[in-house]
Amino acid sequence: MKRLFDIISSIVVVLLGFPFFITTAVVILIDGKGGVFYKQERIGRNKKPFYLLKFRTMRPGSENLGQLTIGSKDNRITTIGYYLRKYKLDEFPQLINVILGDMSIVGPRPEVVKYVNLYTEEQLNVLKVRPGLTDYASIIYFKENELLGNAEDPEKVYIQEIMPQKLALNTKYIREKGMLTDLKIIFKTFLKIVS
Repeated sequence: MKRLFDIISSIVVVLLGFPFFITTAVVILIDGKGGVFYKQERIGRNKKPFYLLKFRTMRPGSENLGQLTIGSKDNRITTIGYYLRKYKLDEFPQLINVILGDMSIVGPRPEVVKYVNLYTEEQLNVLKVRPGLTDYASIIYFKENELLGNAEDPEKVYIQEIMPQKLALNTKYIREKGMLTDLKIIFKTFLKIVS
């Protein structure tokens, strides 16, 4: 049921949003050098790596300076990228990941291998389910970039404080997972974006 919901809802949104996707792609190309999409290896269900897709919001080569985005005004972010990130519009290409089966609409956000390697045995349980576009942690840490931007040592804060709390929320989701939980998370995510 969940997989069917993922496929149908993703296809509907892609079809309805196609004019937006094309417009966004053109604006990204006009805004600066680099391609339309950004892909990054993430770790999915059962530790299987896959390439997560996003609209490109940073200048080429930015990942070499660190994998965390720090603050809403990170100087690696392009002009259009700032607005795409602010309203989470850069995430839309991940619907392709959902259609391909790498991701689900709702599930623990997929992490890069660098941080997955720091998971405890218990935390690795979040990799038993398909990762998602949104989850409890995405709602609570909606402004994670700003939290990291205010930290003296952003990576230390992420590893020691934010990541464990997000993984605890992911564990909560796994305990409660079901269509009603998913619909509740989707609704709360929508409210968070529009607010």
